[in-house]
Amino acid sequence: MLKIAVLVSGGGTNLQAVIDAIDNGTITNAEITAVISNNKNAFALERARNSGINAISISPKDFENRDLFNDALIKTVGESGADLIILAGFLVVLPKKMTENYENRIINIHPSLIPSFCGKGFYGLKVHEEVLKRGVKVTGATCHFVDSGTDTGPIILQKAVDVYEGDTPEVLQRRVMEQAEWIILPKAVNLIANGKIHVEDGRVITVA
Repeated sequence: MLKIAVLVSGGGTNLQAVIDAIDNGTITNAEITAVISNNKNAFALERARNSGINAISISPKDFENRDLFNDALIKTVGESGADLIILAGFLVVLPKKMTENYENRIINIHPSLIPSFCGKGFYGLKVHEEVLKRGVKVTGATCHFVDSGTDTGPIILQKAVDVYEGDTPEVLQRRVMEQAEWIILPKAVNLIANGKIHVEDGRVITVA
């Protein structure tokens, strides 16, 4: 049974997609052991409690410096027994020690087709604002492993989403979530939970 810790800063819609997928059998051989947020008021924590999942708040503001916070975050994740960490809108830069200790065991969902509209500063609504500003016709979402860079880890799954005339960033954000993020994140978790993927030379290989 794959044990999962979900790190999240906000509402937790992607967290909910994973919870629902486990409940309805779309994801098998996996359970969420902890939901950890840097924001004590994050609705994601309420989602966790509603599903009987351990909900933990740990903020950099509670520590004298970032090193102490990083150590506490690593300790908290370790105590959850997690085999896999999901970043579901976690607006905190992970310490290098964590990305090294959990190599190819941390995944992130990004609201664009990497390598477009990704990297430093590209998160949340900003991504969709830039997509519309550039005038692209197709966007989407990417689920990838996390390394020490920003959105640079091996890509697991991608799904395209059409951009329409008259879209606002908010409308496009919702479409990308519904048509891509909430689909490929649970699918990626299920592949990992059932040993269907591995990484070779920086690329994800899917096993039939």
